[in-house]
Amino acid sequence: MKGFDEVKKHAAITDMTVGSPYKLILAFSIPLLIGNIFQQLYNMVDSIVVGNFVGEKALAAVGTGFPVIFMLSSLFMGIGMGATVMISQFYGAKDYENIQNTVSTIYTALLIGSVPLAVIGVLISRPLLLLMQVPDDGTLEMATSYMIIIFIGIIGSLGFNINAGILQGLGDSRSSLYFLMIATVINIVLDLFFTIVIHMGCAGVALATIIAQIVSWVLGIIYINKHYSFFRIRPFSFFFHKAIFIKAMKLGIPSGLQQALFSVGIMVMQTLVNSYGSNFMAGFNGANKLDTFAFMPIQSFSTAMTTYVGQNVGAGKLDRVKQGTHSGLLMSVGFSIIIAIIVLPFSAVLMRMFNQNPEVINAGVCYLRAVMPFYAIFAMMFIFNSVLRGAGEMIVPLISSLLSLWLARVPTAYLIAHFWGKDYIYFSYAVGWVIGLAVSYFAYRSGKWKTKGITGVIPS
Repeated sequence: MKGFDEVKKHAAITDMTVGSPYKLILAFSIPLLIGNIFQQLYNMVDSIVVGNFVGEKALAAVGTGFPVIFMLSSLFMGIGMGATVMISQFYGAKDYENIQNTVSTIYTALLIGSVPLAVIGVLISRPLLLLMQVPDDGTLEMATSYMIIIFIGIIGSLGFNINAGILQGLGDSRSSLYFLMIATVINIVLDLFFTIVIHMGCAGVALATIIAQIVSWVLGIIYINKHYSFFRIRPFSFFFHKAIFIKAMKLGIPSGLQQALFSVGIMVMQTLVNSYGSNFMAGFNGANKLDTFAFMPIQSFSTAMTTYVGQNVGAGKLDRVKQGTHSGLLMSVGFSIIIAIIVLPFSAVLMRMFNQNPEVINAGVCYLRAVMPFYAIFAMMFIFNSVLRGAGEMIVPLISSLLSLWLARVPTAYLIAHFWGKDYIYFSYAVGWVIGLAVSYFAYRSGKWKTKGITGVIPS
């Protein structure tokens, strides 16, 4: 097996335990940001294509299915997050044997678990959409077909995210970008072909998505095995390390549960939105795409913070964690203010990308004008939660997110809808972010996260 220094010469690894935290986090975040742009670009292309070439109902259908897909995938995504934290800490401790053990164990869990996930997703897609009060005016049928196809090919998305998590844990934020760029081009071409040439509608958009994701996943495996010599991905070796799996579950279940319950909360919010008809739904879904796009710099800094903190906790350099936290907060808050300044004046223009219906545009503008001014609060909450996750503290981010959503955002949205009307329900987001930030900040200040490291606990 090659030594670390030799591997580092030809692999895009970043050792975040030495050097300027500001420069390291920024340099790590830029490829993530570009990758997120491409990720959201092909998601937005889905919406733009169906919104303009199929109609408002198709736009509503594609957006409505996302929370359900995200909810059912969240456990595996949580385990992937646990693997990222473990790999980053093992890397910080230079424990290469347990990096291999972690990769092999997580892949075994992926291949075994993705089959029942796909089956469950196919079976419950329509019942969940009915529970969410998706209108039976054509929207329900399109959303159902979209979700069923996505679930059939869900392993591509899960596999790609696990590959990205492995690379990010090692400090490599660039490699996944290449596969995302390829997937984006494939997705755009197939979107247009399946929708405009073959007229498959939402089903065509879903098929284009899973083909692009599977290609990017397989290319990721090939690349990792070619460029990293101190571990290998052997998907069908079915290696299983009990201690690592248990630790990955302990780290991943809170994160997966957080994402699952968050998705349920979004579905409850979506139910409220759906009650106002397809045009309001389409406006919400279009604006939500823009919101997701605007969120990308914050998401990139947050992901960088998880890797940065994980490596430094693994190396026992807790003083650098505090320095990095200050750098991450400064950059994420600064970018969130810039984003709000750009998006707010052009809200209506941006919404016209998705649809020309004035009702759809107005619904989306109401969303953006209520959410964008408070993005800095959102950014701070995410950074503190990412610091805690990187250290191995998963429970506090779970509590922060759930209180933010269930104690604040959801009930506030329904109260606002009752007393002031549908156009103001999105101010509930800011109420939730304040609650979540308070929980995360005080947990960080307590310092209890410093005892959550895993290195030295798991034997090779």
